[in-house]
Amino acid sequence: MRRYLLTILALCAALLSQPTHALTVERWGTVDIALQGPAEGNPFMEVELSATFSQGERRIEVTGFYDGDGRYVLRFMPDAEGEWRWQTHSNRPSLDAQRGSLTATPASAGNHGPVSVRNTWHFGYADGTPFWQVGTTSYGWAHQSDALEQQTLQTLAHAPFNKIRMTLFPQPYEKGGSDLRWYPFAGQLPKGWDFTRFDPAFFRHFEQRVAQLRDLGIEADIILFHPYDRGRWGFDQMPPEVNERYLRYAVARLAGYRNVWWSLANEFDLVKSKTMAEWDRYFQIVRASDPYHHLRSIHNAFVFYNHNQPWVTHVSVQSGAIAKDPERAVLLRDVYNKPVVYDEVKYEGNFRQRWGQLKPEEMVLRFWQGAIAGTYVGHSESYTDPQDLVWLARGGVLRGDSPARLAFFRKILSDSPAEGLNPIDKWQDYPFAGKHGEYYLGYFGTATPTAWPFALFRTGLKDGLRFKVEVIDTWNMTVTPVDGIFEIRKRDDYTYVDKDQRSITLPGRPYMALRIVRVPSI
Repeated sequence: MRRYLLTILALCAALLSQPTHALTVERWGTVDIALQGPAEGNPFMEVELSATFSQGERRIEVTGFYDGDGRYVLRFMPDAEGEWRWQTHSNRPSLDAQRGSLTATPASAGNHGPVSVRNTWHFGYADGTPFWQVGTTSYGWAHQSDALEQQTLQTLAHAPFNKIRMTLFPQPYEKGGSDLRWYPFAGQLPKGWDFTRFDPAFFRHFEQRVAQLRDLGIEADIILFHPYDRGRWGFDQMPPEVNERYLRYAVARLAGYRNVWWSLANEFDLVKSKTMAEWDRYFQIVRASDPYHHLRSIHNAFVFYNHNQPWVTHVSVQSGAIAKDPERAVLLRDVYNKPVVYDEVKYEGNFRQRWGQLKPEEMVLRFWQGAIAGTYVGHSESYTDPQDLVWLARGGVLRGDSPARLAFFRKILSDSPAEGLNPIDKWQDYPFAGKHGEYYLGYFGTATPTAWPFALFRTGLKDGLRFKVEVIDTWNMTVTPVDGIFEIRKRDDYTYVDKDQRSITLPGRPYMALRIVRVPSI
């Protein structure tokens, strides 16, 4: 009898030591591990759930979330191929000490992993592929009707943008878009919200849109707070403990998608209910809650946040004038020594407000000027519409002339050095970026030169190096090779010139660029 009992106990121990779940997901894909647990009381407030995912000596701690109807989810994004084992931790016995495993297979085509900071001022995917940010903004596109949201996705599928800024909280609009299907919290107006309970349907819908962006190769720059509620719903006036709970829940649900970026707020300084110390704390909550260390920033109206803080990964800035020329655009890069994204440089459109009246040529110019400064720029559109179907606010279709030119611009960027574009001579007016001695991309903006004397700044150069040149019409989207090869010699302490004193002929039109690439010596 005793031997029989020992055998039973040994079998039980062996069974308990084996995984109870087996799943397969690609590297940097998203897998949901669903568990059944208590539904009584208020699980959002009363139940704690997390899990340790391990591969060899590595450990990743993931916070679970309650998805309603007794369903709890652990959302995981494996960053390495092979077997991962997991075990849960909970204050409820039915959810505690559950075990399982999953297998991470190689990443599929187009899956390059999450984006992070590379080479100080630039971005790259986890697999080493450069990420050239060409972003747009459509704040409330994921809070619209299914038909409008599908139209937005179809537009994005054929647009040049690889990042979109979007709000997690809804925004009210003057015409339409005010009566939503779901809200982040349980309850309804005019009775109000139960800030102790989230609405899982709202978050499931938002997650679906984030996943669809991921499948299109588009980063979702998720804006966690904004100032535009103005008392309609009260989401901008929640007490600090609710804000913190909201942040932890949002991160638990969304961090498992590889294409997520965090923006703590849009125009944070207009959210008068929050202090600078609170923003610091909210940043740290997001950082501590995110096991995958997605990019984090915050967007201003008039007051700059201290982007030198260690929890800020990159600079997100609004300015109507700073990207009009590279000399201004480069300044914040030098101040913060981090990637700089001018997410709002005014918008292409015909609004009466000055921030929404850029001509398409001016929109494109800002992207090129930002690139020559070694920074990045964002787009949006604000053309008036009788139904208030404005891209900036609600998505839909793009009407302007800049997107086609930005697709051309993105192609030029993708052919640049993988390390990123850096200013060639930022000490004085010299409109070139690239890689010293190897690659030069110059932009003349609104100037209309008819010729450019071939002259390169000294760093990385020596007599006898040879270069080929192309003239780029950034508006008409053409690339024209220049005949011949340019061999350089030293002219003075600062420049090397063509040995035969040749110049590049230009058409006398605005928005022209040059691409100069070193060729092997004979």
